[in-house]
Amino acid sequence: MIELVLLVAALAEPAPSGAPAPPAQAGHDATVHHPFDDVAKWVGVFDDPGRDAWQKPDAVIDAIGVKSGMVVADLGAGTGYFSVHLAKAVGDKGVVLAIDIEPNLIKYMTERAAKAQLTQMVPVLASPENPKLPAHGVDLVLIVDTWHHIDDRLSYLVKLAGGLKPGGRVAVVDFKKGDFPVGPPDAHKLTPESVVSEFAAAGWTQASHWDELPYQYVLVFTPPGASGGASR
Repeated sequence: MIELVLLVAALAEPAPSGAPAPPAQAGHDATVHHPFDDVAKWVGVFDDPGRDAWQKPDAVIDAIGVKSGMVVADLGAGTGYFSVHLAKAVGDKGVVLAIDIEPNLIKYMTERAAKAQLTQMVPVLASPENPKLPAHGVDLVLIVDTWHHIDDRLSYLVKLAGGLKPGGRVAVVDFKKGDFPVGPPDAHKLTPESVVSEFAAAGWTQASHWDELPYQYVLVFTPPGASGGASR
């Protein structure tokens, strides 16, 4: 629990840049902007009872290599759907930073973690430009259905790199294009190829591509300067 206290204290300090920020480029801004302040609405969407069947959260967590004792950031955590699963996976000795930019969702997740007695789940209010990661403090950043909501993503990747421990990774889970019963319209989606291209433009390396979900892809990346992690 000492690590949790230190980590929470470190959230007040901005993560250092992992590399010089790349120049802003057109085409790397959010594909859609809309509010998330209506908590009841998003609880109905994100925590739909049928979600587990197609999201397969435990299989995703296993595929991206979450282990007991890790520090994991759930970026764009929403209602905490994945954060709860992550908290159980990292256990009492791990930490899950449930990060979102909507204060109403942070309040909801704080209450959710307390009710579930998940002291390792720590909601964090971020800003659109700053994920509020502790400097070099996170083993893995998980970004589910959120990457397309971020503006100036190439510069944002620099901030993510600054929050990673040595050997740290970023995993992106998002919707494939297609006519599916869940997910946003195709105009709001980013193809896996475009996501890989963006990470590559910022100097990151694709470490893996897991394609066992019916509607989504799962990509894992390592930051500039990291060793190992050939793509497959």
